[in-house]
Amino acid sequence: MKADFLKNAVLLLIAVLVAACSEKSSTDPMVLYNEIDRKAEPNTLTSREAKKGWQLLFDGKTTNGWRGYNMKEFPDCWAIEDGALTMNTTGGAESQDIITTRKYRNFALSLEYKLTPAANSGIMYQVEEDTIYKFPYETGPEFQVIDHEGWPEPLEEWQKNAANYAMYNSRVKSYNPPGEWNHAMLVVNGNKVTQILNGEIAVEYEKYSDEWNKLRNSGKWNDYPDWGKFDEGYIALQNHGTKVWYRNIKLKVLD
Repeated sequence: MKADFLKNAVLLLIAVLVAACSEKSSTDPMVLYNEIDRKAEPNTLTSREAKKGWQLLFDGKTTNGWRGYNMKEFPDCWAIEDGALTMNTTGGAESQDIITTRKYRNFALSLEYKLTPAANSGIMYQVEEDTIYKFPYETGPEFQVIDHEGWPEPLEEWQKNAANYAMYNSRVKSYNPPGEWNHAMLVVNGNKVTQILNGEIAVEYEKYSDEWNKLRNSGKWNDYPDWGKFDEGYIALQNHGTKVWYRNIKLKVLD
């Protein structure tokens, strides 16, 4: 009886440890990155991805799941070209950015983007929508999307591709040039945020940490009292007046 008890106790402990490791790995950014099949047809979800909990946010054919910021409809300044979301007019005084139709708190976002020379855009998250704001960037952090090598003016490091805009520099200095697809992943897990570009971790930070608070309160965002204030919000794609394509937009809820 004693031997059986010890055996069962050991088996139970192993099961608990395996479950704990599995739970931990499921939110590990690089594990999440490797769950995406980058050889699959664009804008499709493989059976393996579906089993892992991924869902399509863009089907390559319709604008379902997206609308304009502070709008009920999808704006005319965006279009679908060759299975990708892209801009067909430049930005103006009011936002021409698009957002998801639902909010997200803890999630992994995977997408591909392609630039034109000197293009500028961004992927924003934890965006709050209200008529007191004109643009998503007033509340939501940004995964910077830009051809900084082709940009006509000098840029700060925090303005370059894959940076957390106006906060954290990107560790990844290279990116696929204009005309070629880049793969971006954003993982928001509680206060921990990771940005990945083409398989390399570009940015890691912890929201509300001493470092984060110092950066947030000493730079551009000090003039935006609600920036970074929200832990749940919309995901936005920015129309900055230049042409960028987005496709293969997939999301996995981590709650």
